[in-house]
Amino acid sequence: MNDFFTTNKRSIFGGLLTFLFLLIGIFLLGNVSGYKAKELIEASLSGVNMLCNTIVLGSATILTLLLTLLGISTSSKSTLKKAHYIQVSNIAKIDTVLFITALVLFQMFNIPITESEEVPTSWFKYLYWITLFFSSLISGMMVTVVLLLYSTVTNIISIVGLGKDHYLISEEEIEEEEEEKN
Repeated sequence: MNDFFTTNKRSIFGGLLTFLFLLIGIFLLGNVSGYKAKELIEASLSGVNMLCNTIVLGSATILTLLLTLLGISTSSKSTLKKAHYIQVSNIAKIDTVLFITALVLFQMFNIPITESEEVPTSWFKYLYWITLFFSSLISGMMVTVVLLLYSTVTNIISIVGLGKDHYLISEEEIEEEEEEKN
């Protein structure tokens, strides 16, 4: 797991930076009362639902595109190291967590809680902050997934498309090519 963080620190940092930037923006909004929070939830609910819907669709698309990436990887002339497949697997894992989280949040935000007379007004303040926290979290996760995918795609372009030597190319293949030339 430690190797995952060191290998993908730029992508993780980008997602974390996005998450923190959004949290700081939320923090700057200041404290809200229960009634005001209810109004803000009602006003922002369609936007949060759209965000969740977009992330669900985007992460599902990314998962299917990873299958295409694996097809390109296995059909290339170069033999790739396990590190490449681990990288793709990590993207798939994070993307699946993102997909499920966004889907659950989408369902939770569709509960008409602001219409209920049974919910105490003071709860809306907490629901408002939870909503903002989780929307920031899934936004940061999406940035992380996109940056991880970008790194993987640029590696594949370098290896398959440009035929460059790359750290993900298996050393055994390089040795075999040198033996064939001799």
